[in-house]
Amino acid sequence: MAPNFPAAGARRANHEAASTSGSSTGKAVVVTGGGTGIGRATARLFAAEGADVLITGRTERTLAETADGVNGVRTVVADVAAPDGPAKIVSAAIEAMGRIDVLVNNAAIIRPARLGAIDRSTAETELGTNLLGPVFLTQEALPHLSPGAVVVNVTSNGPHHGWPGNSMYGSTKVALDFLTYTWAAELAERGIRVVSVAPGITATPVLAHAGFSADRIATETPRAIERIPLGRIADPAEIAWWIVAMTRPEASYVTGQVLRVDGGLNHAGTI
Repeated sequence: MAPNFPAAGARRANHEAASTSGSSTGKAVVVTGGGTGIGRATARLFAAEGADVLITGRTERTLAETADGVNGVRTVVADVAAPDGPAKIVSAAIEAMGRIDVLVNNAAIIRPARLGAIDRSTAETELGTNLLGPVFLTQEALPHLSPGAVVVNVTSNGPHHGWPGNSMYGSTKVALDFLTYTWAAELAERGIRVVSVAPGITATPVLAHAGFSADRIATETPRAIERIPLGRIADPAEIAWWIVAMTRPEASYVTGQVLRVDGGLNHAGTI
């Protein structure tokens, strides 16, 4: 007997229903880098499903924009890379929610430079935000992670290929995937799961924040799209859906995995 697959419309309807099913009701969620892009979309989706969410970032204005009109989203201005940043974030989370059920290590920066032009200060800033920040925030949160908690590391599909000009950024993201594998093994006995979600090219302000001009972004985006089998870049909400999905009960047997959400780019050759 041939398998009976739902029609595309039915699949889409089921997807939309699941997105607002309330499966995150009552969860205490922390999202770093919650002021823009994937972090903003993730925080709003968790809140729409009934979670209590604390978002963090360095810019009060963008955090407030994320929380504006959204029930259940709190903000704290904190730099995850600062020595006191992780403690400040966890303290705010425990004061507001009493525990942490989901930690999304999303904050990241990119400062392109080819070998020969890598500045030590800039490289250390990338390492601090993209790698050491998640390490020390997760470590600070560890005593407060509930049984069955989930840590989601937002990494990147790009560094799994050569990526000229982005060796520092890429190395931090590959290292974060390794932390996912290792932490999953270390924390399994507590019932805590650790997963990576590795987006492909996504419509976020990260390149503008890196100093790319609007003209350069407009020129390079079509070139990037040509290399994506699905022929488009991702919307942040599409990445957020998978981040939230990895924390649902239906994903309770998934840990130590890297989920690539990249439109097929990983199997389409080098960037």
